[in-house]
Amino acid sequence: MRRRSLLLGGAAGAVGLTLLARPRDAGENHAPYFEQLGTALDTAGHSGPTLVIDRQRLHDNVATLQSHIDQRFHYRIVAKSLPSPDLLQEVMKQSGSQRLMLFHQPFINIVAQRFPGADILLGKPMPVAAAHNFYRQFSTGTFQPALQLRWLLDTPERVAQYAELAQQLNTPMLACIELDVGLHRGGVTRDEDLIAMLDQIQHSPQLSFCGFMGYEPHVVKVPGDALQYRDAAMARYSHYLQIARQHLGDAWPRDAVLNAGGSPTYQLYDEGAFPFNELAAGSCLVKPTDFDLPSLDDHVAASYIATPVLKTADSTRIPGIDLGPLQRLWNPNRERAIFTYGGYWKALPESPRGLSTNGLYGRSTNQEMLNGSASITLQPDDWVFLRPTQSEFVFLQFGAIAVYEAGAISAHWPVFSENS
Repeated sequence: MRRRSLLLGGAAGAVGLTLLARPRDAGENHAPYFEQLGTALDTAGHSGPTLVIDRQRLHDNVATLQSHIDQRFHYRIVAKSLPSPDLLQEVMKQSGSQRLMLFHQPFINIVAQRFPGADILLGKPMPVAAAHNFYRQFSTGTFQPALQLRWLLDTPERVAQYAELAQQLNTPMLACIELDVGLHRGGVTRDEDLIAMLDQIQHSPQLSFCGFMGYEPHVVKVPGDALQYRDAAMARYSHYLQIARQHLGDAWPRDAVLNAGGSPTYQLYDEGAFPFNELAAGSCLVKPTDFDLPSLDDHVAASYIATPVLKTADSTRIPGIDLGPLQRLWNPNRERAIFTYGGYWKALPESPRGLSTNGLYGRSTNQEMLNGSASITLQPDDWVFLRPTQSEFVFLQFGAIAVYEAGAISAHWPVFSENS
């Protein structure tokens, strides 16, 4: 009897532990903020997947960024993270910055026409053919590429290509050199390469050296002390800066752009002396989920994907071997099935709380299935809200951005397009 009692007791304990490990009901209905946002979308006549930006939250994030930079550095707006001319204009107005960082040739042409006073720095080295296309498509105006457009060059070979293009077009071009300060995604890694590039630029009748860019997002993403990685990156930056200053002597440009930083790292430079004179950031102003980082705790989410519910089911059914009942038995958050208009974006469900994709059912760009518990009472024509994981590509997939302000959709901001 004792042995039997022991076995029964052990079995009961195992069942108890299993029940403790069982997921709990995480389902909630929309908080008031998302209820109001859904009503605003309905009132504005939206009926499909829509990218929404909260204008006040955007302004709050710009103010947060400015409170950290605090006039210690110039601020350069990263346009790939804010890929809409009107959105860029809003940030330029709020921040007072005319400095932009661009990553795509057709968008450079658009910006040069829309913002003739902008100072543009390329955020990546472009194939020389892309530079050629910019000049072929550039329409005359007050924007002066020779003074306002800084091409990013990473190798002696690319400098030679750009020198040849500038000679061929008989047009002056500004050349900024990319430094590898620890990310190891390209850029100068050897003193001799830097000196060779500087000499090539100096000997070119059309190229002019205008500064450095050293991008270092790795310092907050690799294991270890972010400040140690920051200091190592800045030591590399300082080294290359010293080499260039010594080599160029009096030819060192007085208005050199020395760019660094990004959304994940810009707050690491709140105090202390550093070799650069401007910081770049963009994503922190709309804060996708990839930027839910300790270094950005004081920024708030300002962008959402809103998509209508097309269908609902009170039970989840998996085609073929239907494991839906087993999933529901174990996890109450697999109870209901919610099918949305579109899906499979780089985004995570945000509201209602407790929604998730189902790996067994699979993903869909047409009608995405999300699971939730019976506590979620979504019905067809209600809205589901997701947070983008990034902004630079995701924002371009939904047409004009719906601007949410004071409880209503107050504007629609077209995004960049190849044909803008």
